[in-house]
Amino acid sequence: MLLPQGDPGRITPAQAHRMLQEGTAVLLDVREADEYQAGHAPGALHVPLSRLADGADVPGGQDGRSLVLICRSGNRSQHAARLLAERGVASVDVTGGMRAWVGQGLPVQDAHGQAGTVT
Repeated sequence: MLLPQGDPGRITPAQAHRMLQEGTAVLLDVREADEYQAGHAPGALHVPLSRLADGADVPGGQDGRSLVLICRSGNRSQHAARLLAERGVASVDVTGGMRAWVGQGLPVQDAHGQAGTVT
């Protein structure tokens, strides 16, 4: 899946999961540390929105994989996608965030690799 040019796009949790399974995407979780540790998508990298807003480096995406952003509900990840677009970094965000991810029965793990929770 190619990322859109210009304004950041949005994809469904199922699309994001498929891209991760295919190895064509890097999933970046932009929630706060406690939220990420309680439950995140397996393989997701973590950089809170606050750090991105302060100019933190963006992991992944440089190796030809798409950058997919996720948060709890889709608001912070959409904001992060706009911030990154202003920096010239193409990304998409997951509509509905981790709540929608869980709602579709996709895997969630905690900081210890056990079954995680999303509140």
